[in-house]
Amino acid sequence: MMIRIRSRDGLERVSIDNPNITISQFKTLIQNQLQIPIHNQTLSTNQNLLLAKSPPDLLQFTDMSNPSTLLSSLNISHGSIIFLAYEGHRTIAGPAVHPAGSFGRKMTMDDLIAKQMRVGRQENPHCDSVSFDRDCANAFQHYVNETLAFAVKRGGFMYGTVSEEGKVEVNFIYELPQQGTEEILMLLRDSDEEKIVDAIAAGLGMRRVGFIFNQTIMHDKKDYTLSNREVLQAAELHAESELKEWVTAVVKLEVNEDGGADVHFEAFQMSDMCIRLFKEGWFETEIGEDVDPKLSIMKKDVVVGSKDVKEVDNDFFLVVIKILDHLGPLSTTFPIENRITQVTMRALRSHLDRAKNLPFVKRISDFHLLLFLAKFLDLNSDVPALAECVLTQTAVPEGYQLLIESMANTS
Repeated sequence: MMIRIRSRDGLERVSIDNPNITISQFKTLIQNQLQIPIHNQTLSTNQNLLLAKSPPDLLQFTDMSNPSTLLSSLNISHGSIIFLAYEGHRTIAGPAVHPAGSFGRKMTMDDLIAKQMRVGRQENPHCDSVSFDRDCANAFQHYVNETLAFAVKRGGFMYGTVSEEGKVEVNFIYELPQQGTEEILMLLRDSDEEKIVDAIAAGLGMRRVGFIFNQTIMHDKKDYTLSNREVLQAAELHAESELKEWVTAVVKLEVNEDGGADVHFEAFQMSDMCIRLFKEGWFETEIGEDVDPKLSIMKKDVVVGSKDVKEVDNDFFLVVIKILDHLGPLSTTFPIENRITQVTMRALRSHLDRAKNLPFVKRISDFHLLLFLAKFLDLNSDVPALAECVLTQTAVPEGYQLLIESMANTS
């Protein structure tokens, strides 16, 4: 039986001959196979263990603290992932030493650059946490789950705010034109539409803060967090943003203890080294069918541990972020752009009718409705004026109200 261990060093495997062993015996196997002393190990089935910053934080994770508990009683079986935190450092065995310098092979400039490209686990993200507006997060996962049945990939840009302490709040998700398959998410970006989205966001006091996508149901059978294609796409969008707190969020379906399926959100930052390697063109962007998806391929050797390698475990590029939720200032009840069903004037009419008891500014406090209206309004004057009304929750000028209602009545 093989159990996967996720620690700050990435994903590793521990082999078990007898599935009916205790936690104490399992820790001995980890000590023997991964060179981590038993007394330094804290184990849990909860991934938040990897966010623990201090020894008191580790004490909160008690599900695997009893040494006599059987692994099988915790529903741990072949292929399960267990999270491991440990004190201290360890050396991962490297290859034979190649002589260099005046007594052996001369170091080339490429060798020297590769020595500087040391890929390791980044402990601390630039982003302290990411909080999702419940309605916008639910609207995204509901579509992926109910309409697409997690059969194909779907993505969107997250917009919101970044505090001085690095706390990111996501208040709406813009779903750009795209084509998704089981493995690939092709973004068919529309620069004109993105200009409108950015103008609405600026008027609302917000900006683009990250990218969210779902993994398909087939991913549950795979043993990686992000595939090499997903790492490339995430790194490209993070690098483009120039925002150090940029968040990459993943929505996935996971089988629970009862055999049912739960929707999970996970959030990461791509590490500083990942973004540097991407910007400097180290990633091999043509990915062959035979390449293991959990490995990113470099064009030249980089140093991982003490090894010179061209293949890097994707987990080295991920920095976990804690996820919170909140109720943001916008509603998410208007039909969302670029989905299977096209948004029409009839949708505007039924939306305004549904909310007719609310003040008009409340009825239009929905990013997706503002985006729909913006296509018929002036980007430089009308869009900022409406967005400011929504931001400050002040009365919408009568001229705009009449214009919007007359648009709705043309359906």
